[in-house]
Amino acid sequence: MTDEPIRIGVLGYRFMGKAHANALDRLPMFFDDAPETERHTVIGRDEAALAEAADTLGFAHTATDWRDVVDEVDAFYNLGPNHLHVEPTVAALAAGTPVLCEKPLAPTLAGAERMRDAAREADVPVGCAFNYRFVPAIRYAKRLIDDGELGEIRQVRGRYLQDWLSDPEAPWSWRNDEELAGSGALGDLGAHTVDLARFLVGDRVGEAASVSGQLRTFTEQRPVEGDADETRPVTVDDAYSAQVTYESGAMGTFEASRVTEGHKNDHTIAVHGSKGSLEFSLERLNELRVMTGDDRGYETVLVTDEDDPYIDHWWPPGHVIGWEHTFVHENYEFLSAVRDDEAFRPDFEDAYEVQRVLDAVERSDADGVRVDLA
Repeated sequence: MTDEPIRIGVLGYRFMGKAHANALDRLPMFFDDAPETERHTVIGRDEAALAEAADTLGFAHTATDWRDVVDEVDAFYNLGPNHLHVEPTVAALAAGTPVLCEKPLAPTLAGAERMRDAAREADVPVGCAFNYRFVPAIRYAKRLIDDGELGEIRQVRGRYLQDWLSDPEAPWSWRNDEELAGSGALGDLGAHTVDLARFLVGDRVGEAASVSGQLRTFTEQRPVEGDADETRPVTVDDAYSAQVTYESGAMGTFEASRVTEGHKNDHTIAVHGSKGSLEFSLERLNELRVMTGDDRGYETVLVTDEDDPYIDHWWPPGHVIGWEHTFVHENYEFLSAVRDDEAFRPDFEDAYEVQRVLDAVERSDADGVRVDLA
């Protein structure tokens, strides 16, 4: 355990960089026992953009090569595109530096295995940034499930629907390229749902035993931004669906899409047991729909009381929190683990198990068969 500020190096400064920098701002305001941090270095390719990002996000230094940073900081945040997850992370772990890596863990199962094995050898705190585990309502739901309030778990259903690629004229990005992203909606969105299901019910149903899946790409070419005459191929899925059988015999049904009109960030998960059910929607983040015992219908629980998970750090009961707060909770837990040299969850073992399911969905679609994971 150390009382010195934790020097943080971050690869990537756009969407996720802003989310985590905002979380670091909030930590000392609301978590009295939060570790002290130093935003040491932000890493990217464009020196001008880096300088602006460092000023905006509060970093003291910039670097254009992650190799110059991974052994100079106390914690390395890998927030880069998926194809940059493996090498910088493995190098940081070889230097003994704790790592928080964005999801999915890697573009491929082989890459995820390398990262998992590197983490085992390094034996330092590591985490995969499945931030939805840190929603208070999700923590409340897990407590109900662990306490047996839903009985024997029979089914878990999850969907993650967005519409930002519904327009075929929406520009191409790295997220549309298999070499850079690994997969499309499957890895980008489905990884969250598969992990959330595992977090909620994994202790009661075991790991995924078999998987069948389908992938579909609806728009094969997309225009290059800024050049109306040039297009690039889309080599990842726009949507996926999957059926999972767990070791206990419980069923999982999952789907995600980035082309569902009218859905901005519609992430829902439902768990059904022999004694009750519950349902969560990210678009109603402070609520949990619950039916247990002799209830004849669902009750909507507002998870904002002081004794609800994490809520004692925020506002009076009924004063809701938002999506950005999940990153505050995640950073609090990860940085506390770094300070205290303790384990963090979800770790790379958890993320590797998610990657096994994603890989099985791809293989099932390619071969037209159900894939056995047992």
